[in-house]
Amino acid sequence: MQGSAAGMLLAAALLVLPAQPLAADISIAQADGKMLELPAPATRVITLAPHLTELFYTAGAEDALIATVEYSDTPAAAKTIPRIGDAFQLDLERIVELQPDLLIAWQSGNPQAALRRLEELGLTIWQTEVRQLSDIGRLLRDIEAATGKGDGSNTAQAFQHRIRQIQARYAGSTPVRYFYQVARQPLYTVNGRHFISRALALCGGENVFADLGPLAPTVGLEAVIATAPSAIFAPAAPGYEGQLSDWPKWRQVPAVANGRLYYLDADRINRPTPRLLDAVELACHYLQKTRGAKALKTVIAEKDEGSP
Repeated sequence: MQGSAAGMLLAAALLVLPAQPLAADISIAQADGKMLELPAPATRVITLAPHLTELFYTAGAEDALIATVEYSDTPAAAKTIPRIGDAFQLDLERIVELQPDLLIAWQSGNPQAALRRLEELGLTIWQTEVRQLSDIGRLLRDIEAATGKGDGSNTAQAFQHRIRQIQARYAGSTPVRYFYQVARQPLYTVNGRHFISRALALCGGENVFADLGPLAPTVGLEAVIATAPSAIFAPAAPGYEGQLSDWPKWRQVPAVANGRLYYLDADRINRPTPRLLDAVELACHYLQKTRGAKALKTVIAEKDEGSP
């Protein structure tokens, strides 16, 4: 009887003790290196960049997606996901209305003021960024962990295997200096910390503007000419034809003199997803041609080799 009474008193005491916070079940890395703790798998996710939407499908976690941004068009099924603006102009009211339990943001692309406002409204934001190719594999694994869905780990492993294959194929190749033209007017490029530069380095590509500070700096025509690149690349997409059409007049540039002007599919080279390696393999093929040819016919679009 006394034992029973003691047990009842203990139970009553426990009821008035302050509740202890539950340990987070899921821990994923943010772009700044800090960890985001999720108490449970996310089931209502909004992605704030097209490449993040594609990564969700690649990881097999698309069932958790409730909205995304404009231009999220890969795979085709992504076109049916509701839109909440585009990556650079978010519809905050609509986002709040949808009551997501996780927003996945693009640190260098999404407006940070809008993300801070969403956090103030109580929404959970996972800030991501791709600098190294290994970040793509990590994101695939973390998407799987964050949602409890898909096979991101296996997909990431296959992606890393393909990277190793490309590296092995071109191991010991002579470096080739190239200029990567993001836009024509004004001339935009990328520096050496950008994932595109690191991708082309897999097969010996050397960005002539690797040492510039900004991730995507503007450069002058004279500066490009002075670097004397052996190859020039530009992304090609519908509506952006002729990106390299100004270059043939500047024959003092080795890339122009030897016809080494190459287009890469913008949808692949510009998005940090596993499909990036499709564009990289074509770029590596072009760099290999540059190493071995003395005078090539100018390549503006080689349909038979996969260029758009």
